[in-house]
Amino acid sequence: MNPGQVLRFALAGLASNKLRSALTCLGILIGVGSVILLVAVGNGSSKAIQASLNSLGTNSLTVLHEGAGSFFAAGASSGAQSTQDLTLADAQDLSQASGVESASPVVSTSETLTYGGTSATTTVDGTYPSYFQASDSPIASGRYLSNSDVVSARKVLVLGATTATDLFGTASPVGQSVDVAGVPFTVIGVLQTKGSSGLGSADSTAIAPLTTVQESLTGYGSLNDIIVEAQTPALVDAVESEITAILDKAEDVTSSSQANFEVLNQSQLLTTATSTSHTFTVLLGAVAAISLLVGGIGITNIMLVTVTERTREIGIRKAIGAPPGVILAQFLAEATLLSLIGGALGVIGGLVGTRFTIVGVKPVAVPASIALAFGVSLLIGLFFGGYPANRAANMRPVEALRYE
Repeated sequence: MNPGQVLRFALAGLASNKLRSALTCLGILIGVGSVILLVAVGNGSSKAIQASLNSLGTNSLTVLHEGAGSFFAAGASSGAQSTQDLTLADAQDLSQASGVESASPVVSTSETLTYGGTSATTTVDGTYPSYFQASDSPIASGRYLSNSDVVSARKVLVLGATTATDLFGTASPVGQSVDVAGVPFTVIGVLQTKGSSGLGSADSTAIAPLTTVQESLTGYGSLNDIIVEAQTPALVDAVESEITAILDKAEDVTSSSQANFEVLNQSQLLTTATSTSHTFTVLLGAVAAISLLVGGIGITNIMLVTVTERTREIGIRKAIGAPPGVILAQFLAEATLLSLIGGALGVIGGLVGTRFTIVGVKPVAVPASIALAFGVSLLIGLFFGGYPANRAANMRPVEALRYE
């Protein structure tokens, strides 16, 4: 019997019980589709985190007062116990370091901004004009802060894209007056959209001169952080070492356990985030693979039932001369077809699922996961269909013909 005849008999066998075959395919479909979709969700989450970190500036380092660290601080920081606050003097010292383009002090506070009858609660950052380049925050309309704005403590604001939309909708905010905690500020610019991820939105912000924020909102206390921009990406690690040494010397720190600051290196953050996201993606794929395994067990179960139901047919075919290899090939072909059909439909279903946003994440399909899931579905058909097919091939004709 040639392969074409084997395939034709296998299709006829599956067609004899369409509902059972369809339900078996459904198990494989769910398994393959789940693997593709969940791996895509993990990959999409990783891409979003990377984009969020890149939006902070590829050449930048963030010096944080201890206690204001981030989720990734444990993997990308130097420092532990707080001894004193970060000050403008610290920012000035860091700006003089070799390889440093700028050092921008930042004071942050959460405030409610009001325009007309609309209000939005957002983070207001007081800083210097150099902050925008260091944090890779391009302007969409209007202008940046200027040095004269800082010197004169002008009540002006540059809004993030989300904050601008929340307050003004589609209208232009530039030139409009916004109340910040009851203090009127003039909007002079709007930043381009930077996007958001699980780390939060980089667009829900408002930036004002440091002197203005201290004078009108926070008082003249300590800094929340200092954004340091290296002259080139290649100098980031060297700059990190130098500013750490400068702060250690300024505060008489003799060991990392005494330091009052953390230096966050964006490349280190990105490495840590990528590693975490990879682990998360692999975990999601492993969980989804369990359903694929369950689908394979379903194939074994259905094929055993099929062999039992067709015992007399097997006996007749053997009695008229069908060799064991032909019987084995037919039932193995049926199991493999179930896996191939279910796998193909699972690939389609998984790719369709990646077109939708899931729990706030836009899935990004991974080609390797598609090939792997489909290949595993084929192997599952061969592996889990092997035992029932072998059982059918090894039946004794006399016993099969006497089966009731």
